[in-house]
Amino acid sequence: MSAYVISESEVLDEAVAQRYRELAAASIAQYGGTYLARGVKPEAAEGEFPAARRVVVLEFPDMARVWEWYESPEYSEARKLSETALDRRLLFVDGVVAAQPEAG
Repeated sequence: MSAYVISESEVLDEAVAQRYRELAAASIAQYGGTYLARGVKPEAAEGEFPAARRVVVLEFPDMARVWEWYESPEYSEARKLSETALDRRLLFVDGVVAAQPEAG
């Protein structure tokens, strides 16, 4: 079952954030992840969303792969850069299994 990474962030240092994006993208691809949304400003249907914050949504084959990527040596340098480049909330979410049509 697919798993998703949802990142909500504000860029604090654009130059460092650019390097983070390069390293992160390479590691995401290496671990089978794909971007579903990248650096977009969401439309808030309810509540308020800070104007400076952006959203990234990634899809991985499963939650085990998400954790492999997150804890990988390939992503470790990017993670360190994110500490100063971004003010970020990072969420990991399991997808749902699609309902199968009943035979009949």
